[in-house]
This record gives sequence, structure tokens and C-alpha cells, in this order.
Amino acid sequence: MNTMIRLKVNGTDYHVDVDPEMPLLWVLRDELRLTGTKFGCGIAMCGTCTVLLENEAVPSCAISVGDVSGEVTTIEGLGTPDDLHTVQKEWIRHQVSQCGYCQPAQIVAAAALLQNTSSPSDAEIDDALSAVLCRCGTYGRIRQAVKSAAERQKEQHSK
Repeated sequence: MNTMIRLKVNGTDYHVDVDPEMPLLWVLRDELRLTGTKFGCGIAMCGTCTVLLENEAVPSCAISVGDVSGEVTTIEGLGTPDDLHTVQKEWIRHQVSQCGYCQPAQIVAAAALLQNTSSPSDAEIDDALSAVLCRCGTYGRIRQAVKSAAERQKEQHSK
């Protein structure tokens, strides 16, 4: 049975008339047309559907839209084409992407990490991003991009 549900996604308020048990992933992709968040496995094992929920990286396929409280940020909400998020800039600079399918989730997870850890170690980066599987194996470049993004953010905050 559908219910009108209020969501705040990427700073915008939405009202969607959906079944409260519908996974957040499908509301984002099918109802709001925010297709940067990808479907991978549907059982929260691959991480390609990762979004920020109140600044915490979570798999959107495992959360019912009726259980969402707080703001959701997708890859589309991290930056704009004219003002990319620091992590997005470093992803480009380090040429991280190969196929690109997991990259929105990797970027979102990295942004969540850097909100709480200004100088993450390799182990912290690996741990924070371990929930997002990369079939291309670009983990080394991912780690380097996260470290560079951390340095850039420190430089920006010191100005």
C-alpha cells in the first residue's frame, strides 16, 4: 500500500507516493531519476548503491524508504559540474575509473570517511571503502586519490 513519504535528497525536499518498504535505491533511481547510484546485488554485499544518510555511507538497497530519517546525499549531490567535490577532483586527477560502475559509491564512501578523518591511514581507507567492491581492481589509485583529497581539504581549511 502506497504512502506519501517526505525525503530530503541532495538538499531538496521531495514527496513520493510509494510503498514504504520500497528500497531507497529504487526511489532514488526510479522515482527521483537520480541514476548515479547504481544497482549491483540488491542484498547489500557489493556496495555499488552506497549513498550518504546523515553523512554516513550506507547501502541504499538495504534501507526501506519508510525507514529513512535524515538527509540523503547521492553522488549527484556531492558537487556540481562547475564545483566538484574534492574527492571527485582527485578521482579525475589520479585517473581512478576504469569501467566506472562502482565509482559513484567509492566516491561517496570516501567523502564520508574524510568528513570524520582528516588524515586517514591506508588501513582506515581500506576499511572505509571495503564495503564497495571494484571488479577492475583500482584500489591502489582509489587509496591515492583519497589521500590526495585529504591533503587538499587540509589545505583548503588552513586558508
